[in-house]
Amino acid sequence: MKFIIDAQLPKSLSEFLIFRVFDSIHTLDLPSKNSTSDKEITAIAINEKRIVITKDNDFLESFLLNAQPEKLIVVRTGNIPNTILFKIFDNNLELIISMLSSCNLIE
Repeated sequence: MKFIIDAQLPKSLSEFLIFRVFDSIHTLDLPSKNSTSDKEITAIAINEKRIVITKDNDFLESFLLNAQPEKLIVVRTGNIPNTILFKIFDNNLELIISMLSSCNLIE
């Protein structure tokens, strides 16, 4: 499973997923870094079959209106410490992966 993490989330979330043996990149890994447009992120996600993980409502609107990106995880935690974010992902990773096999949107 391959992920692309949007700028509103920490690069360490991508590193966390890599540690869990997933292929993950963060916008900071891209040439335009965190200035990479949503359109570019979506194109990368489509071309590389990556799941976008974001807090950005623009991705949700694009998904609902255009079915792009193909798979999307929208994080709705508000501003929380990274340790809590990682704990949420760690505690729910199996469920998230399982849901992605049958769902294209997880909020």
